[in-house]
Amino acid sequence: LATGPRQNNSIFYEIRTYDIKPSKMKEFVEMVNKYFHLRTAHSELVGFWSVELGAMNKVVHVWKYGTLSIPLRCSAISQHNEVAYLVPWCQLGKPPKEGGVYEWVTFQMKPGGPALWGEAFRAAINAHINTGYTKLIGVFHTEYGLLNTVHVIWWNESPDHRAAGRHSAHEDARVVAAVRDSVRFLESQKNMLLIPLQCSPLK
Repeated sequence: LATGPRQNNSIFYEIRTYDIKPSKMKEFVEMVNKYFHLRTAHSELVGFWSVELGAMNKVVHVWKYGTLSIPLRCSAISQHNEVAYLVPWCQLGKPPKEGGVYEWVTFQMKPGGPALWGEAFRAAINAHINTGYTKLIGVFHTEYGLLNTVHVIWWNESPDHRAAGRHSAHEDARVVAAVRDSVRFLESQKNMLLIPLQCSPLK
């Protein structure tokens, strides 16, 4: 059962999360950077990151597909796959420059889908955008996997810039009001700070 409206195209995104053995993390990253061109010859890579803060020894990557014929192969010790789409009111963004850090925020929303919480969630995202301290890269809503899950990717110049901007934003009455309205529909939230791998198109 689809959990909300889609954009007017057939594009899906696969979100892959791999847990890597701590002793193998450096080796894994080196292997990915060296050989990943063989994988990107078959489908489009949106971004590939290692987790810097949050769940450690983990990598997250996003693939773009025109159909649901998604290959599922990997040698990680554990793997989690989701199929998602960009929400209708969001286009896939790019950072204004290379460098910086990405923040991946996963929201588990109450059952009911965007018909219940979509408007309030969008208002909370826009309130943060309007403060100007961060750049929105994408908002993805799961189609297969754990439903009512929304992944939001932000870009910031640095961890310190992100922290200062977030602190300032949460003193903004408009942000406070929008977030307060949205969290009524929130079950849980998880934040991870990501660093792009050398092979990542989003750097």
